[in-house]
Amino acid sequence: MLSFFFDDTFVIEKVDPDGKKFDKVSRIVAQSEKHGALLHLDVNTEIYPMHEKEKFLMVLSPTLNYSGAPVTNQAQVEQKSLADKFEYIMHGLLYKMDHMRSEPSDGGSKSPPLVEVYVSFGGLQMMLRADPTSCAKFKVDQNMFLLIRKLM
Repeated sequence: MLSFFFDDTFVIEKVDPDGKKFDKVSRIVAQSEKHGALLHLDVNTEIYPMHEKEKFLMVLSPTLNYSGAPVTNQAQVEQKSLADKFEYIMHGLLYKMDHMRSEPSDGGSKSPPLVEVYVSFGGLQMMLRADPTSCAKFKVDQNMFLLIRKLM
């Protein structure tokens, strides 16, 4: 049985908030609808353009196989796989997790603790900031697939 590390629907708030750094890559900033997570993601916009206000589904999965069987090379992907249901797919490695301390907000009450998850997809970076319960399945040195499909 396949179990995802994380899945949610996101809305893009900004594209290249710090200016365009590369011709074929843009950094998107998006907010999730279900978990309230913040996402910073580098996307090859030459092959998969993304724009402000667009909504998309993002899944972080340990495998592409519906059976949950691991993928160590392309030959091990089943005939029908998660890749059939998504438009943009990357494979990467979770290299860092930061547990952020709660700091008092203006009202004096502590904000909830958050976790930042950092994944490298061959140089394209992702930072996901969410509550610890949403990030419970993540571990450093985990391989994963990022899958995206735009929603209308």
